[in-house]
Amino acid sequence: MISITEKTLQDLEFSTVLQTISEGCNTEMGKLKALEIVPFQEKELLMDNLVQTSEYLSSFSNNNAISNHGFDTLTTELKFLAIEDSQLEISGFRKIASLSETANILILFLKKFNEYYPKLNEKASKVEVTKYLIQKIDEVVDKFGEVRNNASPDLVNIRRDMNAVRGKVNQSFGMALTHYNSLNYLDEIKESFVENRRVLAVLSMYRRKVKGSILGSSKTGSIAFIEPEATLNYSRELKNLEYEEKEEVTRILKQLTTDIRPFLNLIIQYQEFLSDVDVIASKAKYANKINGILPTFNNEKRLYFRDAFHPILYLNNKIKNEITHPQTIELNPESSIIVISGPNAGGKTISLKTVGLLQLMIQSGILIPVHERSETFLFDRILTDIGDNQSIENHLSTYSYRLKNMNYFLKKCNSKTLFLIDEFGTGSDPDLGGALAEVFLEEFYHREAFGIITTHYTNLKILANELPNATNANMLFDEKTLEPLYKLHLGQAGSSFTFEVAQKNGIPYGLINRAKKKIEGGKVRFDKTIATLQKERSKMEKTSQTLKEEETKTRDEAKKMETINAKIKQKLESYQELYDSNQKIIYIGQKIEDIAEKYFNNKNKKELIGEFLKVIEIENSKRKKATAKEIQAKEVLKKVVSKEVEVKVEEIRREKKEKKLKATIVIEKPKVILKIGDRVRMFDGKAIGTIDKIDRNKAIVNYGVFTSNVSLEALEFVESPKK
Repeated sequence: MISITEKTLQDLEFSTVLQTISEGCNTEMGKLKALEIVPFQEKELLMDNLVQTSEYLSSFSNNNAISNHGFDTLTTELKFLAIEDSQLEISGFRKIASLSETANILILFLKKFNEYYPKLNEKASKVEVTKYLIQKIDEVVDKFGEVRNNASPDLVNIRRDMNAVRGKVNQSFGMALTHYNSLNYLDEIKESFVENRRVLAVLSMYRRKVKGSILGSSKTGSIAFIEPEATLNYSRELKNLEYEEKEEVTRILKQLTTDIRPFLNLIIQYQEFLSDVDVIASKAKYANKINGILPTFNNEKRLYFRDAFHPILYLNNKIKNEITHPQTIELNPESSIIVISGPNAGGKTISLKTVGLLQLMIQSGILIPVHERSETFLFDRILTDIGDNQSIENHLSTYSYRLKNMNYFLKKCNSKTLFLIDEFGTGSDPDLGGALAEVFLEEFYHREAFGIITTHYTNLKILANELPNATNANMLFDEKTLEPLYKLHLGQAGSSFTFEVAQKNGIPYGLINRAKKKIEGGKVRFDKTIATLQKERSKMEKTSQTLKEEETKTRDEAKKMETINAKIKQKLESYQELYDSNQKIIYIGQKIEDIAEKYFNNKNKKELIGEFLKVIEIENSKRKKATAKEIQAKEVLKKVVSKEVEVKVEEIRREKKEKKLKATIVIEKPKVILKIGDRVRMFDGKAIGTIDKIDRNKAIVNYGVFTSNVSLEALEFVESPKK
């Protein structure tokens, strides 16, 4: 028997979660049901509900979105159906028809997509599908909420007669209107309506001259409203027919109510089914907001919440665009109790509440925001003592109230209990309250209960270290700034950083030293040792984080290189295939060239054809049969590779051309003024001579054997005359 007290629900703020889910419902019944969610008593029903929510959540990301489940709540209608000889209003029939149609569509949809939604379909398959209600109501009431003319033979006749009489009324009224208007007896408005009857607007001075019944007058008395005598008889007949129509409609609706009364239980079932789906849908929407999943359930009594978020805090921080820090917590028979210590405002209470609220949510059929490898088991009780619990009504102090709470814990605590206690032992003398808290903790431990407590008491930290299946934990702090890191670390007690925090907040150093002298030296050394260990742990955490980041980066680079290597290998294979294909074409071309030359010499057609066939048969024997798609794909690949090769070849050609161009460019030397005696040669020649004479732009160059008259522009300086 699972038992969760109202106090536990309040301490863990479960109602806030339910309120959010309620707001996400589409129907009034769904909203009320959501607010009444409590932990399931049976594991089978719980698992069904969790899987149904998980299936609905999956519909948000696949192409088979679940159809509409909205409906108007039937309350009065169900009460009337339960009473014999009662009659529903027309609006009630439309509601029932709409409810029935929505339920039928959803049931058939889930049956069709059973592969995607097996548990939802299992729930839907328990509800009967019938079109009788829809058809029966549709025969009587149209989509505008009016009783159809053909709802009964009598109604057909009555309404036909009514239309005929209305025609006569209008005709006789029209004749009277024309007659009296021609006599100028009527006001400018000519006509009006009184008591839903058409009347003439007669000027008061002529009212005695108009035959008919006076039904009223204007406020000033200047106009009398008269129904013409010719219309009166028809109006009375119409009124009788309207009464007959009303009676017949009442009879028809009463008969329709009688016809659908046997389906009262089915209508209730439809409403319950759709409202249940509404709650499941809203829980799925909530899970989508908080990234909720269905963790694994085990029978080994292991609670392991990895990267767990407090859902209320997560949504609030999401609105503020702030970061929410996840926590990883594990409870098992080897580590059944966790004692969290450390300074205030570090996240101890939030860590405590996160475990409690998530466990409460999952046992109530609500998906939770944890890592997919998380797991848990079912507790029979969740006991909490969180916050200031002064009871003004019962005149109890905080400590008295907490002692009363501990007494309740001692009565109920067993191996299937999860207890959560914030600031364990506070409210009394530290030594006395700490001693009593230590005894309570030992008792909970011996009863094999599972629990998490937060404390500043040193004796509880020591006890957690001594008990084999209890564990110390602390909230990590930055060793320099003393700012909280909001990360829970298991395995080591935390310092309260009492004096360090005091110093950071500007308390004079002298006062802090005086305070240190007033307590035992052993306590100071113990707290200092814990603080030092915590600082070292913080450094190790940072180093570990850096190493993990480097490892991730290296792994990513390795994957990137593997991808590049695979692409290069694929390209080489493609290029090789293209090369082989081109070589084959060259080979066949060479064969054809040889055959052509042979035919050119001997003109033997028979031999020519034989040689051609031989080449074709050899090539065909190497071919493999392929489908049209494979051939097309191969052609596309070949084109792509050919294009790539062409681009690469073009690049290589361009590079070679540029290199060749650079090699042919003559580096221009500085221009030298030539003078007599300089050794020179012509730009396009190799022979070297000496300038004997310069005359304007020409020089006489002596080559030894002969002289030549050459333009100075055509000469290249070689060297100056030797001294």
